[in-house]
Amino acid sequence: MSDTLREPKRRAKERGRRTTDRSAVAEPSAARRRDAMDRGRAGLRCLCPGRRRRLALVWCLFGCLVWGGSNSSLGGQLVVKVVDRDSGEPLTCRMHLYQVNGKPRRVEKTPYWHDHFVVPGQIVLNLPNGQYTFELDRGPEYATRTGHFTIENFADDVKVVDMKRHVDMAAAGWFSGDLLVRRPPAEMKLLMSAEDLRLAEVVGAINGKTEGAGTPAPARRSGPADQKASMGPDAADGQLLRWLGDEQGYYRFTAAAFGKGSPALSLLGAPRPYPLPWEGGPLDVAAVVAARDQGVAWIDAVAGFSWDLPVLAAHRQIDSFALAPPTITRLGGDEGEPDGLARDRKQFPAPWGHAQWIQHIYNQLLECGLRIPPSAASGSGISPNPVGYNRMYVHIDGPFEPARWFESFKAGRVCVTNGPLLQPRVSGQLPGHVFSAPEGQTIELEIGLTLSTREPISYLEIVKDGRVDKSIRFQDYAASGRLPPVVFDKSGWFRIRAVTDLPKVYRFASTGPYYVEIGYQRRISRQAVQFFIGWLDQSELRLERLPAAQRNRLAPAYAEARQFWRQLLDQANAP
Repeated sequence: MSDTLREPKRRAKERGRRTTDRSAVAEPSAARRRDAMDRGRAGLRCLCPGRRRRLALVWCLFGCLVWGGSNSSLGGQLVVKVVDRDSGEPLTCRMHLYQVNGKPRRVEKTPYWHDHFVVPGQIVLNLPNGQYTFELDRGPEYATRTGHFTIENFADDVKVVDMKRHVDMAAAGWFSGDLLVRRPPAEMKLLMSAEDLRLAEVVGAINGKTEGAGTPAPARRSGPADQKASMGPDAADGQLLRWLGDEQGYYRFTAAAFGKGSPALSLLGAPRPYPLPWEGGPLDVAAVVAARDQGVAWIDAVAGFSWDLPVLAAHRQIDSFALAPPTITRLGGDEGEPDGLARDRKQFPAPWGHAQWIQHIYNQLLECGLRIPPSAASGSGISPNPVGYNRMYVHIDGPFEPARWFESFKAGRVCVTNGPLLQPRVSGQLPGHVFSAPEGQTIELEIGLTLSTREPISYLEIVKDGRVDKSIRFQDYAASGRLPPVVFDKSGWFRIRAVTDLPKVYRFASTGPYYVEIGYQRRISRQAVQFFIGWLDQSELRLERLPAAQRNRLAPAYAEARQFWRQLLDQANAP
């Protein structure tokens, strides 16, 4: 449908001008005309009949808008109002605005990061002459609006743009979250509204230092008074662990620990000060345990390739694994693995190699019988991503509350995405469910899936026991609305994954894993355990380069980790 906006010819006739097709031509205001007169002869020439030029804005996707203005070197003004297409209510969103040379155009007095800024319902764009391209977005549940426009002088126009929600995940019980944001807390309410995000963890410290995250917002909440932070006690001063926001969205200003180069884990809900896990060296597991005693509610492995992952996993200190970490970005590119176990670039080549390596590591954890739910972290503020670009959806029965969100997350009822949206039910069950049967029986599971996507998808995949078990053409799934059943005669696990066809950007979605126990025992793969033993071997080599005192303090944690993996190897019941 075309939503072309045209200025009525009546207005042009009332001004006594001849018109043929004056499509949305914006007349300079009286004040702007006076300004031009004051600027001298050049301004007068710009207002002469016959020298007037147009400002055109083409909205590609749902229609075309054409706007106009006068010619000078001064530029013009455009007021953009964004509304919800169904309700007509103002809508906060994100805007990417690029000049003709491809450089992003910054707009002041609104939250800005990397190449995008917030449109808080409406925004005034004062721009110099030139051509611009743009993108309006509001998270994956809304259709994107894209297009281009050309600005010339003295344009003074107001245009209304509507955005259409194509899926409502919350209505189906799926609530979004982002476990690592580095944006100023004072901006979070607006940022979350612009991304249609329900929950966010705002990182306030890196190795004990507050950097670039601004000042914590005042400790107050407009939600229920008895609402507590997730999974752990509030801080002693009652400020840092309190969820701030309302029923539309909650954020929390928390602390985090980072390794050298990139985050190795995020400690959510930690009061400050707390014992630092490390300062650019190998992990001190005892400090992480002490941080738990200080009120750490959740530990997310943000950089799953970290040298310390085998140690953390062995000490059962990982609550979730970032399947969509900050190193997977909206702009694509082939990230490396700084300060961690680097991938084999022949086995995992660019441009998707880094993301596939993260997926492989997560599969190995599951193959070891470690039931760790996947998570997502945009890293906005340290990564070029917008808030909530990498996000997870956690299913809750009943109204949304942060504590209930984390409880359901812990149970594994989660999907991770930076693009497609999944709503799975396997034999009526949500992700994280354990299907059991006596030894010698076979389990056949019917997969129900609702999928929404804005990008093309060729195949859906069923990842079973660490490998792609079935690859289903999207056209076949769309035609039948069904996926083939998954069958187990031995213990195992599986998850459902969709990867888009974008050539340079790894845009995907994955359900959390489902588990199957035949004979009421978990699958433990010998090959996966050996993968982590080899990883631990390389990680221990770093200890030899440390001073003796530090090496002696860390050595017991590594020795205990090695004992854990050796015992797990003895328990292996699968290749």
